[in-house]
Amino acid sequence: MLPEVRMAALFTPSSPSSSPSSSPPPRTSRFPLRLAIVLLTLSLFGCDHATKIAAEANLSHGRAVSVVSGVLELRYAPNPDTAFSLLRNLGFARSPGLLLAASGIAMLGIVAMWIASRKRASRAQHIGFALVLAGALGNVVDRAVRGYVVDFIHLTWWPVFNVADIAVVAGMILLGLAALTARRDGAPPASLPRHPAPS
Repeated sequence: MLPEVRMAALFTPSSPSSSPSSSPPPRTSRFPLRLAIVLLTLSLFGCDHATKIAAEANLSHGRAVSVVSGVLELRYAPNPDTAFSLLRNLGFARSPGLLLAASGIAMLGIVAMWIASRKRASRAQHIGFALVLAGALGNVVDRAVRGYVVDFIHLTWWPVFNVADIAVVAGMILLGLAALTARRDGAPPASLPRHPAPS
């Protein structure tokens, strides 16, 4: 029963109780959550760039490191495309300036939706927004500084990707689960990004 209670608390909106007998929480009650979310976002952003720098320094000369033979390897792959090289796989032309602009607009959209839903969002939704924002920010900065995104994680059956891509996908999944849970429980879900931010 205890794990179920903790899971329910994770997906429960963090707004104050509407019961007339309950007293509103102090204004500082949200500070620990906000601090944890900021630290999570900055930590993921830092981890993404640290791994990209390490990949560029150690793998950029054609070296590949096998992690799980035949399944997972690390290899340097500069990517001027979107996440998972979607444009190339779909046969569309790539424009670095257009991709950077689209990525920046998408990131601003994520921030706007997060701000708009901050009061009714559950802890899981806050974490989901933090994951998506950290991943989007990591790839936008990469594209602005280098002109491309450094990918280095390669599953043999999937295009090469990076830590930022993992964060975006994980955040979108968490936001989707939180929205489904809120809909099932009858609570108004926080705004959900309709598409992952381009990397």
